Amino acid sequence: MVFQVRERARGNVTAPMMLWATVMAVVIFIIEANRNKQPDAVWAGVIATALFGIYLGWRRRGAAVFIAPLVSWLFAWIPLWIAAMIHHGFIKGLFVGLFLVTIGWIGIGFLEFFGLGIVTFVVRIFRGPSNTRGPDVIVFGPDGP
Repeated sequence: MVFQVRERARGNVTAPMMLWATVMAVVIFIIEANRNKQPDAVWAGVIATALFGIYLGWRRRGAAVFIAPLVSWLFAWIPLWIAAMIHHGFIKGLFVGLFLVTIGWIGIGFLEFFGLGIVTFVVRIFRGPSNTRGPDVIVFGPDGP
């Protein structure tokens, strides 16, 4: 007889990820909608990404780094398209926005992934290994424990 026991993660990252994705959607909207460069918006995005990376590293949730850019894209693609239409005009903005939410998002997502990954990795290294784990597998013989 085999019993399979699943261990659930000790912390949920849904709310912080949604907050980070919302902040990134606002940052991307501001950067695209304005004709002038917005260094404050860029720094806000960098700081938000660093804080979220610190949170993920501290909570040992590095796997969330892989899904976070997708969540950010889900939050930001409509505002990004609208920002492109504000910046370039309606007709041209439709095409520029389409490019940004498809091809351009590869670059944006890579930058988010890279930034989150580096910060999360560094925080996990400084935090050290978790000492709360027991053995991965416990085997009981035919005579019991």
